[in-house]
Amino acid sequence: MLRTIDLRGLVVPDYRKVVPRADFNVDAAVEAVRPIVAAVAERGEAALAEFSERFDGVRPATFRVPAEALAQAERGLEPAVRAAFTESIRRRQLVAEAEARSVPARVELAPGAVVEQKLVPVERVGLYVPGGLAPLASSVLMNVVPAQVAGVESIAVASPPQAEFGGLPHPNILAVCALLGVREVYAVGGAQAIAMFAYGVEGLCAPVDLVTGPGNIYVVAAKRLLRGRVGIDSEAGPTEIAILADDSADAACVAADLISQAEHDPMAGSVLVTPSVALAQAVRAALEPQLAATKHVERIRTALSGPQSAVVLVDDLEQGLAVVDAYAAEHLEIHTRDAAGVAARVRNAGAIFVGTYSPVSLGDYTAGSTHVLPTAGAAHHSSGLNVHSFRKQVHVIHYSKEALLAVADVVETFAAAEDLPAHGAAVTVRRPS
Repeated sequence: MLRTIDLRGLVVPDYRKVVPRADFNVDAAVEAVRPIVAAVAERGEAALAEFSERFDGVRPATFRVPAEALAQAERGLEPAVRAAFTESIRRRQLVAEAEARSVPARVELAPGAVVEQKLVPVERVGLYVPGGLAPLASSVLMNVVPAQVAGVESIAVASPPQAEFGGLPHPNILAVCALLGVREVYAVGGAQAIAMFAYGVEGLCAPVDLVTGPGNIYVVAAKRLLRGRVGIDSEAGPTEIAILADDSADAACVAADLISQAEHDPMAGSVLVTPSVALAQAVRAALEPQLAATKHVERIRTALSGPQSAVVLVDDLEQGLAVVDAYAAEHLEIHTRDAAGVAARVRNAGAIFVGTYSPVSLGDYTAGSTHVLPTAGAAHHSSGLNVHSFRKQVHVIHYSKEALLAVADVVETFAAAEDLPAHGAAVTVRRPS
């Protein structure tokens, strides 16, 4: 497990070409989901029934989850699980409310010439919650809380039907929906769920304006195919962790964190970047006994043995920082001396976890931060899902007559320079005769 990439003593023009990543061919998957998307658009519920039976092994009695099923899922929560859910929701709400308090800009450029930035919530969103290898109840709160705090009025959640639960999504997913007051929940998974949200299904689900939430490659492919018809948050690939560590790191903790991310998916990436050969050896030694004691051994072993996972040996922390910045990990942990100072120098990461006691699994559930984060290097240009993901920034322009006339010559000259005389005429007609 965990092959070694030794960069010590090498001059590497672009670290992005040498750090490991899984093969995630969305273009090929797009062609697989194209007929699914078209069928949902054309045949609605009949297509949903066909694909649910084919892909999920169950045909739900109703795709819209009944209110009583949501209430029953909430009532059925064990007290400790309920407490964990509610505390995680509370912390995510506190962080989301802080995000929402940013004051919209208002600039008076001249007397009577005002431009404001108006923040407008998206009207209706569809939130996708995976239910395959793991029932990600945490994804419900990570999507719903910032949407609610942003002021979204209409929220729908879709998650795959589960045969063992009578064609409903996992009870924990339903319970978190109920705790958050979400009543519009659908037992629909995969590409067909994204198509349902984008096109709407007559008599069942109205179309949405924005789709968010992680999913498998077919969910990602459906998002790519439908982007433009509906807004999307991102094209999230397999989950990943990078750990930048020096010889002060706790090898057992580093090994545990690599394993925890590999538990998500056989394609998950776990990457350790370190200048310490001794730490690398200690981490490798710690992996096997921890792996033997956990549940999803084969899934984890596959991920750690895949081309997307590795130990990257570097000369020093400076080179290590260059490597992790190039990698732009979804999750980046810093296990070094002065971890906060090192973290402050990182430019590219979905989220940064500082020090021994800030593991990624904390962020997955209860840190208060978002866990819907950019993958596959998208942290070079994109952010994690937050309150602002659910708000449009709209400029409101209000010029008085005097303010317009003060710049009329400027606008008319600019319009003439672009050979758009009607643009200039739209100002000229407002001049006093």
